[in-house]
Amino acid sequence: MSEDKSYYFCGIGGSGMLPLAMIVKAAGAQVAGSDRALDQGRLADKFRWLQDGGIKLFQQDGSGLVDGRQILIASAAIEDSVPDVAQAIALGCKRMTRAELLAEHFNAVPQSIAVGGTSGKSTVTGMIGWILTEAGRDPTIMNGAVMKNFVNDDAPFASSRVGNGDLMVSEVDESDGSIALFDPDIAVLNNVSLDHKSLEELRILFGDFIAKSRHAIWNHDDEESRMLVASCRLAKSSSFGFSEGSDFRAVQVQEQSLGSSFTLRTDGADHRISLQVPGKHNIANALAAVAACCANGVPIDTAIAAIETFKGLARRFDIVGTENEISVIDDFGHNPDKIAATLATLKAFPGRVIAFFQPHGFGPIQKMGAELAGVFSEYLNGDDRVILCDPVYFGGTVDRTLGSESIVDAIAAAGGTAEYFATREDCGDRIAAIARAGDRIVIMGARDDTLHSFAQSILAAVAINRAEVNSII
Repeated sequence: MSEDKSYYFCGIGGSGMLPLAMIVKAAGAQVAGSDRALDQGRLADKFRWLQDGGIKLFQQDGSGLVDGRQILIASAAIEDSVPDVAQAIALGCKRMTRAELLAEHFNAVPQSIAVGGTSGKSTVTGMIGWILTEAGRDPTIMNGAVMKNFVNDDAPFASSRVGNGDLMVSEVDESDGSIALFDPDIAVLNNVSLDHKSLEELRILFGDFIAKSRHAIWNHDDEESRMLVASCRLAKSSSFGFSEGSDFRAVQVQEQSLGSSFTLRTDGADHRISLQVPGKHNIANALAAVAACCANGVPIDTAIAAIETFKGLARRFDIVGTENEISVIDDFGHNPDKIAATLATLKAFPGRVIAFFQPHGFGPIQKMGAELAGVFSEYLNGDDRVILCDPVYFGGTVDRTLGSESIVDAIAAAGGTAEYFATREDCGDRIAAIARAGDRIVIMGARDDTLHSFAQSILAAVAINRAEVNSII
């Protein structure tokens, strides 16, 4: 990452691209980029912030690539016909994926912590990063979500943090197999379950991931993780979970609607912890984070004091607000495990749930549509509602024959109540029309930053609709 490097990010506003662009720029590289959302006039605040930070932005028409020494950072799935890619080829520019550039940076750091697993990666990464920061370790943090503890006027999109270069924590992705590029000092494995790849592929990827680390942190409650650990020769490992035998174990758990408390039992001592983020899944996330930081030499008392002040991540059970006793929650839930964790947290307390879900593509419906429908059917019942719109689609040649209607039909066949509307706007109108006092409305989906604005619009609509009802009464 020297000053003579020049990186051009195609899709620079993406959740993985933006934080990496900020990290390599802080390391001295020249950074520029383009984004389809910029061309379409979406997410203006984000792109204005990037420009204010000294990053040049261009239309996604190839005009930003002018020198063969520029390095194009783009998804391997982007076709050569895309103007930026075509121009890079014409100029003879080197091309790297986001993961390749991240791994190059990550593997060069003296101390590194990588967080993998099907679910919880961003939250655990944020927790570890916050603990290390509070411990005075000055880490560089690479995350896929905005970390609320680091947000300020100068960093409204704080999905990364730049430290002194000696210690880095990053989430790593198994969906494209790029987790294999990383050589972590400490490897955290949250869980192993169906998402983008088959379980057979995941077992190989995650097994190799933990096997090459100096210290593996793994989920004792997850059967797949237990089997992987049993089959690997690990240099050193620490387990976390709720079950007997966990090295970092949560007992005496008390869940609240906006947080939780529990006793951490480790090394023969008990430590009482209160979290500001709700749900048993976040207790597990906190256990993983504390275990990882202790493996890095952070004293247990320091780690506990920090985790108690962790505020969470944007779009991870993010409470947008409450109007007329109706709460709106924005959540990144998009695969079966993530959605199950969110719904379990909601159903631990009284009140009807109205769950809106925007699938994050047509491919995921084909891959796990039945499992998604099964989760909604399992956790929601009685008067609960599920409402779906069409999947995220920003163009391309993906097979669109199987859509959101298939999930709605499967939920209905299982006895649940689900509705489909093609547009998100129609879904919003329906949600506002049926919402009543005591409801929790949860907006779920990935790959679309405008979902947070949609959640805000639902809250505003609920306030207006209830006010009109009250005036009639």
